[in-house]
Amino acid sequence: MSDRMNAYVELLAREAQKASRDLAGASTEQKNRALEAAAQALRAAMPDLLAANARDVALARHNKASEAFIDRLVLNEERVDAMASALEDIVRLNDPVGRTTDRRQRPNGLMVRRVSVPLGVIGMIYESRPNVGADAGALCIKSGNAVILRGGSESRNSSRVIVDCMQQGLKAAGLPPRAIQMVDTKNRNAVTEILRCTRYIDLVIPRGGKGLVSLVQSQARVPTLLHLDGNNHTYVHAEADIDKAVAVVRNAKLRRTGICGATEGVVVDQAVAPDFLQKLVREMPECDFVGDGFAQGCDARIGAAEAADWDTEYLAPKLSVKTVSGIDEALAFITEHSSRHTDAILTEDGEAARRFLREIDSAIVMHNASTQFADGGEFGMGAEIGIATGKMHARGPVGLEQLTTFKYEVLGDGQIRP
Repeated sequence: MSDRMNAYVELLAREAQKASRDLAGASTEQKNRALEAAAQALRAAMPDLLAANARDVALARHNKASEAFIDRLVLNEERVDAMASALEDIVRLNDPVGRTTDRRQRPNGLMVRRVSVPLGVIGMIYESRPNVGADAGALCIKSGNAVILRGGSESRNSSRVIVDCMQQGLKAAGLPPRAIQMVDTKNRNAVTEILRCTRYIDLVIPRGGKGLVSLVQSQARVPTLLHLDGNNHTYVHAEADIDKAVAVVRNAKLRRTGICGATEGVVVDQAVAPDFLQKLVREMPECDFVGDGFAQGCDARIGAAEAADWDTEYLAPKLSVKTVSGIDEALAFITEHSSRHTDAILTEDGEAARRFLREIDSAIVMHNASTQFADGGEFGMGAEIGIATGKMHARGPVGLEQLTTFKYEVLGDGQIRP
């Protein structure tokens, strides 16, 4: 079985590499036509896609998946239309390929210029959210990369329809449909084979829970761009506008609890904790609160937090509450427990906000805004292939620009080096 899986993944990757060469030379107009046609195909396939998704959801419920998992998996007309609209948004973005980012005329007459180019072949490994396939495919088309999608088995039926629509778009633009492929097997060894396919795959981007990330970290031979869990914090400073803070925290936690941008822990200055927490708990009756002793003393509806709560990504209507004596303690606590995805401060004190933005070392830091804005689409990037929490090559939402690298072109007229 291992040899067959190796051969299967290598075949997909070899075809992707061939397609990537054609896609790298495609014009902006061709790539945009492919995205527009794919968006049309997604809308036309709405009944088939929703039916396929219903089968995926039914199986997930049969397997007793959590409600947060189901929320990430479910598609409806609004979400499918948003998926198609994201492709159209990417059409309107500038093409990142072929830009000259540096140019130097040397004394000997040589012209040295740095030009942006596609990465090549990207392996995208993700769990549950079928729209990731459309977002990743669209971003890769526009940035000139071929992509191999390995979605979770729970979204397999949905992913087949989405990939077919994306391939229809490529065909309509005269581009190779093999530029977007799906690893259509439940065999988990496929992930390992992708991670080891150094001959054909240039970058792997995992998007999922700690289990997937741990597997990638231990098995990968191909370079990776990690998207870690979102143990995000919102800090309510002593100079926060309490009513504004309550509204922002409610949105940051409950708008969609199952996404990586959701706030999982709120850190509150003790000076405002009694007033803020009483109002917050009253405005969030559907949420389960756990906190430290001071927080529990502010409202009897707050249960006792355990040590593990400070490091837990709930992906559910549950919020941990840590109270602090001031900004120094808040910064230290968030630095220790954040997954360095997204953290926010709510305050009307400009100096406190500047200090937080400067000292919290997360991919995304915010002032007076919901952490649910941690999204490439909300950043004006059209969509995202993931949110990178490391520091090499890309950080934060990974969009078109982050899916390119560069090469140096040297133009001469017979120069020889003395």
